[in-house]
Amino acid sequence: MASNLSGLTIKDEHLRRALEGREYLLVDGAMGTQMQERGLDALEAVPELLCKTHAADITAIHAAYIAAGAEVVTTNTFSANRLKLGDKMSVVEAYQLAADCARAAGAPYIAGDIGPTGSLLEPMGTLSFDEAYDIFAEQVRAAVAAECDIILVETMADLREAKAALLAARENSTLPVFVTMTFGEDGRTFLGTTPEIAAEVLSSLGAQAVGLNCSLGPAELTGAARAMASRVRCPLMAQPNAGLPHMENGETVFDVGPEEFARAMGPLLDAGASIVGGCCGTSPLSIELLSKEIARRGKPAPRAFKPACVLASAQEAVVLEKGKHAVAVIGERINPTGKKKLKAALRSGDLDYVIGEAVTQRNSGADVLDVNVGLPELDEPAMLSAVVEKLSATVTLPLVIDSSNPDAIERVVRSYAGKPLINSVNGKRESLDAVLPLAKKYGCAIIGLALDESGIPPTAEGRFAVAEKIVAEAERIGIPREDIVIDCLVMAVATNQSEAMEIVKAVSLVKERLGVRTVLGVSNVSFGIPQRALLNSTFLAAALGCGLDFPILNPSSARYMDTVHAFRVLNMQDEGAVRYIEDYANAPDPYTAPAGTAAAQAGTLPQPQPSKPTDAACPIVIPESLAHASGEVEQVVNLIMSGRKGPMGEMTEKLLASCDALDVVNGAFIPALDVVGKKFDAGEFFLPQLMASAEAVKAGFDVVREHMGESGASLDDWRAIVVATVKGDIHDIGKNIVKMLLENYGYRVIDLGRDVDPREILRVVREQNVRLVGLSALMTTTVKAMEETIELLHREVPDCSVFVGGAVLTPEYAAQIHADHYSKDAADSARYAEEYFASIGL
Repeated sequence: MASNLSGLTIKDEHLRRALEGREYLLVDGAMGTQMQERGLDALEAVPELLCKTHAADITAIHAAYIAAGAEVVTTNTFSANRLKLGDKMSVVEAYQLAADCARAAGAPYIAGDIGPTGSLLEPMGTLSFDEAYDIFAEQVRAAVAAECDIILVETMADLREAKAALLAARENSTLPVFVTMTFGEDGRTFLGTTPEIAAEVLSSLGAQAVGLNCSLGPAELTGAARAMASRVRCPLMAQPNAGLPHMENGETVFDVGPEEFARAMGPLLDAGASIVGGCCGTSPLSIELLSKEIARRGKPAPRAFKPACVLASAQEAVVLEKGKHAVAVIGERINPTGKKKLKAALRSGDLDYVIGEAVTQRNSGADVLDVNVGLPELDEPAMLSAVVEKLSATVTLPLVIDSSNPDAIERVVRSYAGKPLINSVNGKRESLDAVLPLAKKYGCAIIGLALDESGIPPTAEGRFAVAEKIVAEAERIGIPREDIVIDCLVMAVATNQSEAMEIVKAVSLVKERLGVRTVLGVSNVSFGIPQRALLNSTFLAAALGCGLDFPILNPSSARYMDTVHAFRVLNMQDEGAVRYIEDYANAPDPYTAPAGTAAAQAGTLPQPQPSKPTDAACPIVIPESLAHASGEVEQVVNLIMSGRKGPMGEMTEKLLASCDALDVVNGAFIPALDVVGKKFDAGEFFLPQLMASAEAVKAGFDVVREHMGESGASLDDWRAIVVATVKGDIHDIGKNIVKMLLENYGYRVIDLGRDVDPREILRVVREQNVRLVGLSALMTTTVKAMEETIELLHREVPDCSVFVGGAVLTPEYAAQIHADHYSKDAADSARYAEEYFASIGL
């Protein structure tokens, strides 16, 4: 913990002890709710302006929290970035005025508050990672200039955006940085990140506190807090809402009162949360009662941290717990060495081919994907970055960033939404100095190659000595041992036969003496030898038996994966042999030649086929109208399922050559999207994958539209939907996601933007003859405007249906304000649109 605090500007010893997890730190509660009670919410669409126009009121709110026992006062700057402030106020002025209000109230510690930008990051949106970083860096510098004591990055739903904000804070200040994410009832952020992944990534990246806030009440967030506690390497922070909102006498109220809130915080404190406060709906009384609870407890409860080697994307993690031998397969196919088609694809910029390789490996059982684009004629940093961004949007597996170019490594790991494994560093001083600091700075795991200035040692002891040197150097600069993976380097038996068992022995030595994880490029052993799969699988079994954790191999080879599946039974990773029995109970033995065949008579083994299909079977029922083109339909459906829009145009044209356009839409596109939607609902797909599939369909729709235009028909005439963020609310990220998805489903979306007056929405609905409207709100203070908009539309355009969504809404709340439908997410909005238009015969 001490190393995490070195070089920081820490105001006093109490704050230091809190950052070490030895004392509680009490944060304030909701600002918006207090504004609403004072009638301030109707005064400014940008609440930060109130620090200028109504400074005394903002100061009074802070003072009330301080009187209740709050130690950390959060500045009224949640939306104080250049995108949301526009020309109304500068970022510097916003933070200075807000800090002045907190200081005037007597705040012991002032936290410069930073919320999301309000824009989607690429590839789903238009904001680049670097642009987001610049926005956050401007806010951090303004908070420092305003003499804040802490940087608080809060209510983040996009792990990549949170990473940009955390890096901006670390690189532009020496203040402690707290980062909190917001999770839904499914235990994930809206982009699919789990509490464990968020905790691992953000604490590895150097945050001084990591936690959760908003969305739900303390009881609903207890499970997420416990999950975070198992992975977070710094103090755990928790600021739940006062339950869920509902309407009462025309006002927004929350269903958890101050007494219940303080009681319900008990399990979060038991889980190890030591920096605590409240979010939406909480009040000074909530904080006062929470203050009494932590005073009664005295010292924070210990967190149940579980050391483990963790690799993670934004949605999926591979966790190898300390003391347990588990095997995770690294797919080797995204590496141009010896692969002509991949080389050609990289040279031509055909990233859809790369995605195809990734999907094949995922379907074949890979747990992690190695990504190498090293060709001498390419701009490796740019290409590696492009490939990783594309993969992250379509495949949820964690990645190995495989490059010998430190610039390429840094460009990728800096913006990667997860915790990758860097491949690699070696024992040469030049390599240690160039690569290890990157792993430390960006919180990555690292592969260490057992070679140094003298080359690759021929003996197990020699390899171990280099590994020991790498581990010691990594730990010296602060990389934890569980993030170190050693590659004892496989040599071909055709030229180095005596080293084969030395490699296996080296794996055993590294595991026993150093206690770190191990990795091997398995197929290297068989170069120049016939029946390579047989030799590779035998070597693999020997290495697994000596402690190999990460075999790098081609998962499409049944022989390799059969060995892995069998070993997972032997090491109890597959408890009860459940997966093994499921896969093999009714499968024929692929290594036994049928009697009477030439192979049986010759006594040779047949070549086994892949144990899993490289593409999933077609998940839809192909209608009779498309049966004559079933092969093309299956290809189109698989492209949609894997989010590969590149080939969609060509494949759609092939279908349209023999099929009616509406048959293609209704018999292939829509059913495939329905399957994607069901996988999204089941937690098998997440928003990036949902959007990638929708983008693939959009590429097909573009071809269909062109085809129908030539025939005089139109696909969009009856598919118009108005979307808007309601009056007084400037947050539109949710609305923008819904817009993109609806457009990709083929609807014509009229986006009126944010802070839209009800009368403007009515005007457009009338002029465009629109039958369906979607409204969004993030702030509790603006739900009243949503209710007024719904009332106006229902009164003036009775046949218009209104669906609503947003973080502050629930199905019950939506019903209370007379919405026709509550959309829990973008996929639900698209589903409702389809059902609604079908119900009115369009």
